Amino acid sequence: MMQNEIKVWDIFVRVFHWSLAAAFIVAYVTEEELLSLHVVAGYAVAGLIALRLLWGFVGTRHARFSDFVYRPAAVKAFVKDTMQLRARRYLGHNPAGGAMVLALLVTVALTGLTGMAVYGAQELSGPLAPMMSGAPAAVGEFMEETHELLANLTLVLIVVHVAGVLFSSLLHRENLIRAMITGRKPQRSGEIS
Repeated sequence: MMQNEIKVWDIFVRVFHWSLAAAFIVAYVTEEELLSLHVVAGYAVAGLIALRLLWGFVGTRHARFSDFVYRPAAVKAFVKDTMQLRARRYLGHNPAGGAMVLALLVTVALTGLTGMAVYGAQELSGPLAPMMSGAPAAVGEFMEETHELLANLTLVLIVVHVAGVLFSSLLHRENLIRAMITGRKPQRSGEIS
């Protein structure tokens, strides 16, 4: 542990973060070639999202939505300050990071739900099979296209997320990737906790 470090992200948030990244990658790259692995990874993603939503209300301080969900005006102001290289440092997620967490939770959840709908319609399996089994083929095709679109949108958001983490790490001279592994960040005076 480095001097003047403070615990920011608990073990659940860190394990969730890296597990979600791994499960999403597995689901994304297996797609149709290894359907059973794709489905298992998709269920893992859905389960992780459900747990994270719960933890967003009952978890530790910096894991709670109340700690990192900001009004759109605050997000816009933070992005503007960032572009001018004068954004303030936050101990937890900054307003843009909080908005990205929400965007990723929504797109990943919708990707999982549409995936379950496709699985139910085309394979007659999964929790949505009873609802989707009698649906016209066009509904299954629409769900498949939507599922692929959402998966690709999620991938774009992940790239933006990683770019934001790297940019913020450089701007504030801290290793945010290390912080998401250890859970600890340097504590500095004048930061927004």
